[in-house]
Amino acid sequence: MSKSDDELQAPLGSRMFSCPRQGRWTSFQLVDELGSGEPYAGLLYEVIDSEGHVYKGSLDSAGKGKVDNHFAGPVAVNFNSLHNQSVPLYSRLMDRQSYPLPITELQVRAEQTRYRNHDGARTTSNPAQACADAYYQVEVRHLVRHVAHLPPEVACHFKRTLGLRRLMGKYGEQGFGLLPNRHTVLEVRPLRALLPMLSTRPQFCALNLYQLALMATLSYCPFGQSPRDLPVRGGLVSFPRQPSVGNMLGDALCRFDEVWQVDAGQKQAYYPLYEDVAYSRRLEVVPFDSGLYPQNNPELRDKQENPESLHFLDDSRQSTGGTDSQAFITHNDELILIAIRGTSEMPWDALRDVDALQVPFEEGEGKVHRGFYQAAQVVLGFVLNYLEKFYAGQRLMICGHSLGGAIALLVSEMLRRKPDGYSISLYTYGAPRAGDATFVKGAEALKHYRMVNHNDPVPSVPGTWLNTKPSVYGSGVAMTFANVPVGLSVFVAGISNWGGEPYAHHGLLWHFFPVQFDTHEQSSILWSPGCDTVSQHAACSLALRQRNGLPERQSLLAQMFSAGNHSMVGGYIPSCWATLRRWQETYELKRYLVTRREFNQVDEALVSIEAQLRQQHHNLFARPDAYVNAHEHEVRALAREAEQVKNTRERLLMLHTIRLHAEDVYGHYASQAAILTASLERWRQHPENLKAEQLAMAPVSADDDRVLAFNWEDVFNDDDGDEPS
Repeated sequence: MSKSDDELQAPLGSRMFSCPRQGRWTSFQLVDELGSGEPYAGLLYEVIDSEGHVYKGSLDSAGKGKVDNHFAGPVAVNFNSLHNQSVPLYSRLMDRQSYPLPITELQVRAEQTRYRNHDGARTTSNPAQACADAYYQVEVRHLVRHVAHLPPEVACHFKRTLGLRRLMGKYGEQGFGLLPNRHTVLEVRPLRALLPMLSTRPQFCALNLYQLALMATLSYCPFGQSPRDLPVRGGLVSFPRQPSVGNMLGDALCRFDEVWQVDAGQKQAYYPLYEDVAYSRRLEVVPFDSGLYPQNNPELRDKQENPESLHFLDDSRQSTGGTDSQAFITHNDELILIAIRGTSEMPWDALRDVDALQVPFEEGEGKVHRGFYQAAQVVLGFVLNYLEKFYAGQRLMICGHSLGGAIALLVSEMLRRKPDGYSISLYTYGAPRAGDATFVKGAEALKHYRMVNHNDPVPSVPGTWLNTKPSVYGSGVAMTFANVPVGLSVFVAGISNWGGEPYAHHGLLWHFFPVQFDTHEQSSILWSPGCDTVSQHAACSLALRQRNGLPERQSLLAQMFSAGNHSMVGGYIPSCWATLRRWQETYELKRYLVTRREFNQVDEALVSIEAQLRQQHHNLFARPDAYVNAHEHEVRALAREAEQVKNTRERLLMLHTIRLHAEDVYGHYASQAAILTASLERWRQHPENLKAEQLAMAPVSADDDRVLAFNWEDVFNDDDGDEPS
């Protein structure tokens, strides 16, 4: 008669063992959460009895196995047979030079199963329980030898007893303990993970705009590894800190937990859109196993590799010579994600922002901001170390906010000019200018989508007239407009840089522009306005508060870093979320990108602004020739801005005739209907993503025009999106 679980919980020293006897049998079955053993049919297993005898076999078509005539006592079953590398994804992971993974056939099968509960929670019942003498919920890590690359355990309802674990520990065997003369059913948790959806299509899409805003914000968090100090001793690392990069990528998403907090101060929930993927397709955090990987050996001391040292850069820990840069990097089989932190620590980040001296861009053409360049060189070294280990042709998805956006631009251009042929998509948020016009021209081939939240002053510095110090620029003209919305009331023109080629913006500008109808109703549009009056309003407003229309840099920095429009949690994430919601609605209801009410509201203001600019130009030009010649810069700037406002009106009209395509909203996921539908259903189960939010809603009126739609990409293909310098 076999011993009960309760008997096995007695202390081992209190039991007497007689000579071992044979004649025992043990059977077992692997099933998924629906009760089917078919996913595990044919798996090779190994059973070890209490005397160390090994029995090998394979599961039948129902996922069952049996060992007859083994020695008395419990046995241990394992499934350590490696995958035969018939699937390219697993073959690449198993054969790569850095951190090759010991992927078993059991892991591959478990990745092909699905959760019964949509949130990944363990089941409370299973049809297979009806035929079981004993029933346990297990994970792949319980049945295989090497587990460092597998996800952390989750809570379950049917656990292996403490006594059985102790007894198997006495035997010292690897595997899951089974009691003899019983049929044990093991429900194997599916190996699935959540993947933040990112389109690898090079064209702009609202999905990437929102998702990468969240990833750029996550770059402000610590990595959260425990233990952190080098060298890491012991066999395990974990990521308990929330929010943190390591917790999100190496813990929560591996357990199918939909993380929404990407900033410690975040109160409002903004959920990424997640795809349910096989665990091996997740964004990876590398394993830590000093037995498998020599680079994890603690004897290497400060040269020891561990997940934090590979995935996370925190230059602030340098005792001398640090640039206080912070970034994280991760990858899967399709993309490599690089997120770079913006201005965070004072005073070092602010001093680097102030250090606007232009220096040669050694990797390419033109000159760039010295402070940004020094930080970019540190980040590049970190990125190249990672790419050397894990790059296998994936698209590089790079993002950054504020200072991080400027660094991301320089790093992206450095990588683009490497002979490796990297394909790069760059999304930046509130990024200042990083290089001169020659640099911008030389980097035209780089795909860069640059978002500016309305009234964010940071993208307007370093100003075209702010190079090093006041002695290098000459004064210009500033004017305010009458009878227009507050957000369109200021223009500063003609401030000349005498110290070198002016700073310029790179990439296609996407400007988030609120449209206020009255005190109770507003909406928003995302567009490329093409004129300083819209795109540089915030910096111009700050400039007017200073003496002679020229801001002192330190004063300007102090004002702009307190601006709510510049923060990610308070400004950019809500704006990107509103844009995604608005574009989803526009596409699904087949509406136009800008409604008639929005067009009329903004166009009326632009008509007034253009007239006032032309009148000011006329007034200056009517002065004596000597005065006009002395103020040539101002005269030309006013004429140029008036023409650009006219062009902006034409762009606005074009947006009033555009309908979106699915690719504009979801990128390459537009052609993957099943995946997109399931992911959107999961995303919309969160009430936060369904709430009424005016900035995410189109103010449709009954008299909206109905005109032919244009193709979105054709509209902007010939536009580099650069703001006037």
